[in-house]
Amino acid sequence: MSGVVSRGRRRFLTAGAAAVGAATSGQVLLAGTARAAQTPLPAGVFSLGVASGDPLPDGIVLWTRLAPDPLHGGGMPARAVAVEWQISEDSRFRRQVRRGYAWARPEYGHSVHADIRGLRPDRHYWYRFRTSGQLSPVGRTRTAPAASAAGSRLRLALASCQNWQHGYFTPYADMRAQDPDLVVFVGDYIYESTSPIVSIRNHEGTGEPFSLVQYRNRYAQYKSDPHLKAMHATAPFVVTFDDHEVDNDFAGDNPQDPDKQSPEAFLARITAAYQAYYEHMPVRATAVPNGPHIRMHRRLDFGRLVRLNVLDTRQFRSNQATTQEGAQDPAMTMLGAEQKQWLLDGLHGSQAQWNLIASQIMMAETDLKIGDGKKWFYDAWDGYQVERNALLAEFARVKNPVVLSGDRHVTMISDLKRDFADPRSAVVGAEFVGTSISSGGNSDTAAFRRMMDPLRADNPHWKVTDNQRGYHLFDIRPTGIDAQVRIADTVTRPTSASRTLAKLRVDAGRPGVRKV
Repeated sequence: MSGVVSRGRRRFLTAGAAAVGAATSGQVLLAGTARAAQTPLPAGVFSLGVASGDPLPDGIVLWTRLAPDPLHGGGMPARAVAVEWQISEDSRFRRQVRRGYAWARPEYGHSVHADIRGLRPDRHYWYRFRTSGQLSPVGRTRTAPAASAAGSRLRLALASCQNWQHGYFTPYADMRAQDPDLVVFVGDYIYESTSPIVSIRNHEGTGEPFSLVQYRNRYAQYKSDPHLKAMHATAPFVVTFDDHEVDNDFAGDNPQDPDKQSPEAFLARITAAYQAYYEHMPVRATAVPNGPHIRMHRRLDFGRLVRLNVLDTRQFRSNQATTQEGAQDPAMTMLGAEQKQWLLDGLHGSQAQWNLIASQIMMAETDLKIGDGKKWFYDAWDGYQVERNALLAEFARVKNPVVLSGDRHVTMISDLKRDFADPRSAVVGAEFVGTSISSGGNSDTAAFRRMMDPLRADNPHWKVTDNQRGYHLFDIRPTGIDAQVRIADTVTRPTSASRTLAKLRVDAGRPGVRKV
């Protein structure tokens, strides 16, 4: 979807069948640039900032969206606009190494996804965009290490669940100060809900989004948060969606409330939601939606240190169970057959020291019943018992598996057991369920402790549980992973101090996690 100019030699990258009308010659592209220059665009086209994502050893995706009136459809004229991108080895752009053009097209909300190649591995770069005499903010990104690099360290931040109504996205200010190489965001980037009577910040619009324009407006509002915008401009993100990017607790093509959303109406809603998601995320053209379908599961390698498997636990799952018996039905699937095989192939074929799995949904058991018997959350992996247990059995043959999850709005750090029904079962991995950026607002820790502490005897695999807002930070080295749970003092004010709630360690070759 972009035409690339590299050190005076012009080449054009194709983005597959989804690159509708992409430039096929330098003359066409430059002619479009000239036409854009003749008709100036409205001021403020870069209101949503910049972002980068999905780093490769030689490449990165650079993102922006032209939106001078972001909360009212974008405010752009209904024509394609050529946008220049520049990438440099310094923040003042004195050592530019690549530049080129990408189309911002009305059918994709005038978003730009420039898939840059030809960069050096394991390097910081700075980038910016220009069109119609306007210059974007400067972003910083980083490429992945070379495929053969053993790697001394990867600093990774885990984030999820940022509800605009529940508070400011203050944890990102601390995350930015910690300077991660990569941010893994595992879902609930926006919330589709209406605004309650009382909230910290109200959602735009008058109800839930259903149309493409409505989803675009919701994303634009979230993108306006200064902490989120600054974090996107500081480090590359690897993203996947959970339910609230579409509809709470949806499963496949099943809405939460089928009595209120017909199959046809929900497919139209999914189509709009997936397109808006693509338009606002720094992802490659492989994620261009095909109607009510989008490809989000993918794999990224960081030298021989880390393999990151990014899952899609919404699009291919069976509808949630409603009983214990239903949760134990062998036909229940979270991943679907194709994605499950893709995951297993990636795990067993990995040469990395650490095999990370970004799963939107908690994998470890949460037994909510005190004493004999079980009570589960059916929307989590607990509702897909047979597939989950088969996957955990495979973990026993995988080198250093660690699962990174979200969804719960709480920190839940656990050993992963081969069989949670057997207290003596072997530990096969570790899971970090990151708390929320803002969802849930400021927490009532005393009430949380009253609820959770009585359950600990039935969940001995839990190592840390907490309900305060924040994120997790990981320093990954060949010998081990040092993790911090970072929490903000408040999300009800635009700024907040943060601190470390807990420190944990996962040692290479020793499944499980321990507090330090």
